[in-house]
Amino acid sequence: MDVNLSLQDQFAPELACFGCGPANPLGLQIKSYVRGERVFAEFVPQLQHQAYNGMLNGGIVGALLDCHMNWAAAWHLMEKLGLEAPPCTVTAKYSVTFAAPTPLERSLALVAWVVESSDRRVNVKATLGVGEEVTATGDGTFVSVKPGHPAYHRW
Repeated sequence: MDVNLSLQDQFAPELACFGCGPANPLGLQIKSYVRGERVFAEFVPQLQHQAYNGMLNGGIVGALLDCHMNWAAAWHLMEKLGLEAPPCTVTAKYSVTFAAPTPLERSLALVAWVVESSDRRVNVKATLGVGEEVTATGDGTFVSVKPGHPAYHRW
């Protein structure tokens, strides 16, 4: 694994996902990087991501946390199972808790980490914020899919 490349660019360059797909020019194109036991990303929301004057739409907050946590889960399973590439994982459930409004046009930091896992299911927590202020947190459960699932081999 090349730690200088995002997980998305390294393992899914043709992915068209709205939140994290490098091949989606209209998407958010978040880039997740492994640093130790955590996965980090930065994102600068633009005016088209606005909910109200100067603040990020809650649905975009959810998409950022969902995709970033999903990549943390996929990377974790790859490492845990000794695979050369992450298995395709999908969201089983996730929740977002909003602590404060998230501003536009400022660099946002996402941090995700695994709290529990089996060979197919991973529970992940994440934060999103500006500087030292956490504006939203996420909790999610992600599962690797089997042949026959529409997401199988998506990356």
